[in-house]
Amino acid sequence: MNSTLQKYAIDPSHTSVEFLVRHMMLAKVRGRFTGVTGSFAVPDQGTMPTEIEVQIAASTIDTREEQRDTHLKSADFLDVEHFASIDFKSTQVEGSGEKFRLHGVLSIHGVSRPVVLEAAFEGRATDPWGNARIGFTAQTTIGRKDFGLTWNQALETGGLLVGDEVRIELNVEGIAQK
Repeated sequence: MNSTLQKYAIDPSHTSVEFLVRHMMLAKVRGRFTGVTGSFAVPDQGTMPTEIEVQIAASTIDTREEQRDTHLKSADFLDVEHFASIDFKSTQVEGSGEKFRLHGVLSIHGVSRPVVLEAAFEGRATDPWGNARIGFTAQTTIGRKDFGLTWNQALETGGLLVGDEVRIELNVEGIAQK
């Protein structure tokens, strides 16, 4: 029995892309990107997306601190003038049911690396306007230096200003395309 694929567009107003990174080896700073677009497909009655493509406008980074955001957009970090988007493209989905692993290529700052996200199906529903919607969550941890984001500053007390590990958390809602 062959199932057909339903295409979905990411709904930016109901999708979040957030990250956490250690600051001064004391606390974790949370940030987000607000410019998220993309698409994916899901087999009819399926719970795992395929053919995922996501584009994030790097300039939409928001850590609730204007000076920090300006620094993160600069050539020291994301260099949004030369690398306008952060991109993800899936290569494989493994598992079954409501929890699965999503393999793909993440491109940040002009560097592309394979990543694996731990993901979960969150459900599907029809909105009040008759649109079919579906939701997923996913998370992974990357090393920012692996993507050419090497700027840092040593602290007088030892350690570094910015941690290397970046935890990425996604909450994605898609709208079925007719």
